Amino acid sequence: MIVRISGEGQYQLAEADAGRLNELEREVQATLEDGRATDFPAAYGGLLDFVRSSGERLGDDELEPSQVILPPADISFDEASQEFTGEGLIPD
Repeated sequence: MIVRISGEGQYQLAEADAGRLNELEREVQATLEDGRATDFPAAYGGLLDFVRSSGERLGDDELEPSQVILPPADISFDEASQEFTGEGLIPD
C-alpha cells in the first residue's frame, strides 16, 4: 500500500501493516473525538513515525497512486478535527 504524508513524500508499506496503521489512526481519532488536544501531537506523531519506520520511502521521481493520504506533520488539533471524520482517512 502507498501512503503519502502531505508535504513529505510517499511510502510503500506492506499490506500486513494495514492493521497496525488502522489501530494508530483510531488512537488519533479518539484524541480528537474526546477533545484531548494535549494528547494529539503524540498520537499523530506515532502514526507518522510508524509510516516512516515501517515503510520504504519512494523517490521523488516515483509517483504512484496513494491509497492513503495523511495530513502534514504540523497539522493542528483543530485542522485535524476536520480531516479525521467519519470513517477516517485509512480504509479498513
